Amino acid sequence: MKVPSVIRTYCPRCKTYTEHEVTLYKAGKRRTLAEGQRRYLRKQKGYGSKRKPEQKRTAKVTKKQVLKLKCKVCGYTYHKEGIRLKKLEIVEKVK
Repeated sequence: MKVPSVIRTYCPRCKTYTEHEVTLYKAGKRRTLAEGQRRYLRKQKGYGSKRKPEQKRTAKVTKKQVLKLKCKVCGYTYHKEGIRLKKLEIVEKVK
């Protein structure tokens, strides 16, 4: 699916419709010192098996693509959960 790189949509901070820059959301690097990550690594340690069983087959083929919208007026950024897609392409101008 092709998505334009600039979308005119509602900005919750400006409380009006403005142009937004569109990028694809990418999860950041996990923090090793976070409590949950430390707990996970502690359970993974040693000669035992995996913490949770690895899934044999997956139910879903695709993931929901999350769009990151940044207002061009105030710079406010928010996420918009998209739909399930195999391929998402951000283009300059949709014909």
